[in-house]
Amino acid sequence: MKQGIHPSNWQHDCVVTCSCGHTFVTGGVKKAMQVDICSACHPFFTGEMRFVDRQGRVDKFQKKMQLAAAAAAAAASKTKKAAKEKVDAKSYKQILVDQQSELKAKKEADVTVAEN
Repeated sequence: MKQGIHPSNWQHDCVVTCSCGHTFVTGGVKKAMQVDICSACHPFFTGEMRFVDRQGRVDKFQKKMQLAAAAAAAAASKTKKAAKEKVDAKSYKQILVDQQSELKAKKEADVTVAEN
């Protein structure tokens, strides 16, 4: 065994108590532990079909998933909006071409006004 990797406060007589009342002894760094579910009351081990939800964990998880979906939708719409704005933005070359055409149109208008 490697030296110095095991906890110095290890106890071989840690008492684990479940919320169903079942207790058993195991090793650990604490003298006693309290757990919500154990092999005596877990549906997988007992074969009973019952719903195990302590402290609203399922509801909390579903809310978290809804928030994540909403955040993903918001990010997607933000990305679409940014892409749309990029399409509307003109390049420097396009701006110069537009300005040159405006100047030509203005000169032609000045020339026609001067001829009249």
